[in-house]
Amino acid sequence: MIPMGMIPSHYARIKGNDALCLTYPDGELTWSQLESRANRRANMFQTLGVGKDDFITVALENGIVFHEICFALWKLGATPHIVSHRLPAAELKAILELLKPAAFVATTAADAPYKFCISPDLDTASYPDSIPEVNVAKYWKAMSSGGSTGRPKIIVDHQPAEVDPEEWFIDLPQNSCVLNPGPLYHNVPFVMTHHGLFRGNHIVGMSRFDAAESLRLVEKHRASWVMMVPTMMHRIWRLSEAVRTSFDISSLGVVSHVASPMPVWLKEAWIKWLGADRIYELYGGTEGTGGTWIRGDEWLAHKGTVGKFIRDAKVRVLNDEGADCESEEIGEVYLMPATGPGSTYHYIGAEPKVADGGWETLGDMGWLDEDGYLYLADRRTDLIISGGANIYPAEVEAALAEHPEVDTAVAIGLPDEDLGQIVHAIVRFRCSDRIEVGEEELRNFVEERLARYKTPRTYEFVEYSLRDDAGKVRRSQLRSQRLSETSRV
Repeated sequence: MIPMGMIPSHYARIKGNDALCLTYPDGELTWSQLESRANRRANMFQTLGVGKDDFITVALENGIVFHEICFALWKLGATPHIVSHRLPAAELKAILELLKPAAFVATTAADAPYKFCISPDLDTASYPDSIPEVNVAKYWKAMSSGGSTGRPKIIVDHQPAEVDPEEWFIDLPQNSCVLNPGPLYHNVPFVMTHHGLFRGNHIVGMSRFDAAESLRLVEKHRASWVMMVPTMMHRIWRLSEAVRTSFDISSLGVVSHVASPMPVWLKEAWIKWLGADRIYELYGGTEGTGGTWIRGDEWLAHKGTVGKFIRDAKVRVLNDEGADCESEEIGEVYLMPATGPGSTYHYIGAEPKVADGGWETLGDMGWLDEDGYLYLADRRTDLIISGGANIYPAEVEAALAEHPEVDTAVAIGLPDEDLGQIVHAIVRFRCSDRIEVGEEELRNFVEERLARYKTPRTYEFVEYSLRDDAGKVRRSQLRSQRLSETSRV
């Protein structure tokens, strides 16, 4: 095992002074440069009182400095706690008050609502570029989440800050090139990018996702591995065929997706384009209680599945009485890591939902087939019950997303005196000019794909993005906004 803080020096020694490890719009770094800069920052942090097992909140944009900060903290044995640099002041304040970190690192540190703030722009030239001792933090990272309740919580990962670069990690290559199109303040981009570095890869990062630019970067840097969310893959697919096929992306061995449901039609389109052996899917949570990993050819034999669990994690699907569901019966998905209950993380500011024996749920609804493959229905908190029938928003959204002019669709349940709830669709078109696409056309389109009771009763058309930078929809927030607007009428 190698302490994470020693990774830059490890690869600088192996690869030489000129080997690149980071490429971002704000520049490039070699392994030796990353080592030197991280050491200077570590020495600066140390003089400011940062020490072993301190939590340090980091709110930075994608870029080289983000990684310098993380490796500097790992060198000191401190734990980076990652939050979005775009958080509203009130939400950031609530998170900081909850965790009480030893320091807060942000570009706008001077205006930050915390007592001890450090700007990443501070001059480190006067600090030495070597460090006498590298410590290992008890926890390698902590992430923040608003949760389904909207109240902040901290998810502390129990893995120590040391790593085996040779250990298999969801088919990440070694000594190759990995593209990261996602924001580093989300768990998957953070984990995949840093594990890519731990395995000696050159990381090419984007500051903001752009469909054509992502393909250009793959071609330019010969990237062999990329993790995306379905929204990114949808936007790439919606490029004109002439544009999409003009790039040489033959270097890609793994194109994987995560974080939100993948419409079956879109996955089939990508498989037809690149081949089933290059398309993968990951399912799991920041909590690390269990995850699946499935390749496209296996998926074709079990269409719609997110796969079987890896690393000896176990899964159960329980009904409302806490009993195991029959095969293909929908219930709540509960997980158990190979290392036992409560072994992979702990919350600050929340309590896990636990069944007998320590099985935990992330709130997902789903079912298992006879072969043990997991299929997801939706989040329990997003379930729409209309006239006594269960309607899963992801199914409605997938049907709407098949329309060639739809960029994003979100389905939520709104109160109805007769049915209890009705399906309300919020739709963003690819172009603001949708003269030829109206509500009637969408209704007819969806009715060809879904049972009548699942189709939206009402539609709303918007021009703003319905997903965050990680491709996630906050349905509960969108629903609350509409309920609030209705109450004011």
